[in-house]
Amino acid sequence: MIHEHDNPVCYHQSCPVCGRNLRIRVMLLGQRVYCQHCGGGFIATDVCDNTTTPRVVGGRPQSSIVDELIERAAAMLGVTPE
Repeated sequence: MIHEHDNPVCYHQSCPVCGRNLRIRVMLLGQRVYCQHCGGGFIATDVCDNTTTPRVVGGRPQSSIVDELIERAAAMLGVTPE
């Protein structure tokens, strides 16, 4: 008897943190997964989906969170972000 976990259907997606090409099970689409290389976490997405839905984290767009972190880091270092 063959079970789904014996031979899972997978696709490839790049880790948005380190860029490594990862093999991800299709059943994990839409779920948070972690890169086995760098440990970066991200949502498994269908790379063939051409929609440009902004990522939202905690009710805020991810881009605003990144901008805020860059500004905080720059303030701690005493430099002006570009």
